[in-house]
Amino acid sequence: MPTNIRRVDYYYATVENQPGEGYELLGQLAQVGINLLAFTAVPMGPTRTQLALFPEDGSRMAEAARKAGIALDGPHRAVLVQDDDKLGALAGIHAKLHESSVHVYASSCVTDGRGSFGYILYIRPDEYERAVRALQV
Repeated sequence: MPTNIRRVDYYYATVENQPGEGYELLGQLAQVGINLLAFTAVPMGPTRTQLALFPEDGSRMAEAARKAGIALDGPHRAVLVQDDDKLGALAGIHAKLHESSVHVYASSCVTDGRGSFGYILYIRPDEYERAVRALQV
């Protein structure tokens, strides 16, 4: 797989930490044809969970959420890296960002078990353009 690095938008939704809340939101998005590139869920205390949704098409996401009555915070910008899983792959990405004095304030990575990985990098807004230049996006 050739390295694929791209700009992506993401949105936050905060839900009650109850069984089925994530399912309800994801089901509503699927029903209106929203394809997600990535998704994370992080607890926000004992009773709430923050969902980060990375749609393939951000403009469709905002409209679909509005119609479905889903409150979203965003869009925010991130970087998505997809590549072959090889030793030092993440270190190489971070080396480029370090050389450009870019701070990654959060990230998530997963391999697919077949030799590839996907990596989401959350970059501060004031450093975002510098980050995409460093990664040659």
